[in-house]
Amino acid sequence: MNSIRNDHEVARDLATEAGQHLLRLRARQGLEEPEVLRTLGDRTSHEFLFSALGRLRPSDAVLSEEGADDSARLGARRVWIIDPLDGTREFAETDRTDWAVHVALWEDGELTAGAVALPAQGSTLSTVDPPWLPEERPSGQRLRITTSRTRPPEFVQRMATQLGAEVVPLGSAGAKICAVMLGIADIYVHAGGQFEWDSAAPVAVAKAAGLHTSRIDGAKLTYNEADPSLPDILVCRPELSSTLLASIRDVADRNSAGPHTGG
Repeated sequence: MNSIRNDHEVARDLATEAGQHLLRLRARQGLEEPEVLRTLGDRTSHEFLFSALGRLRPSDAVLSEEGADDSARLGARRVWIIDPLDGTREFAETDRTDWAVHVALWEDGELTAGAVALPAQGSTLSTVDPPWLPEERPSGQRLRITTSRTRPPEFVQRMATQLGAEVVPLGSAGAKICAVMLGIADIYVHAGGQFEWDSAAPVAVAKAAGLHTSRIDGAKLTYNEADPSLPDILVCRPELSSTLLASIRDVADRNSAGPHTGG
């Protein structure tokens, strides 16, 4: 991989290559000791990505789930935000394909490039060539909401009931947002606590594909903040956003517990 590739290609190629490293590690290590595999997966992928970015983009800062947070990034114009292994739990479970590698670039206040590798599914979605979003959903198709399979926010089930929607539990945030981009689901909503690296890359690709992305109150998702926590998110087809934001408000208003409670 040479340094003349543009940022979109760097994100795509690094996410894909890190995913290949993880597949080889998974095959070599086996699933008999899941905690060991998870630890090795996080470390191996982080070391590869951090080293590669240091070589290809030596002047840029890096914010990684698995690395020390260097406050110098707050004064940087360009920051790579990476999740070396999103869906660590699923990575060490038999027959799970809903884990991912995230590589995103934040530049001057905006996400400008990103890629989500889904190694066990043999694909990478990126801003090089964003997924094509069908102009319309099939008429009469029931809405599908994807959310955490292990920590689903309580309000999501209430919201699904209100909308008559089906809940589709999946693993990593990247896999869930990719499910919306690929038409497997229509909505991803989460309010159980996340960090910037959980959503930066998939949000970069989702925005490039034409999807709505926001906080669950409709506010803009912001990155490279001093506190990297980003507790809630909504990703959906653009024509659904107003209805969904109203539904979230209504569910919160009708229940003393807000959307960040439960799950």
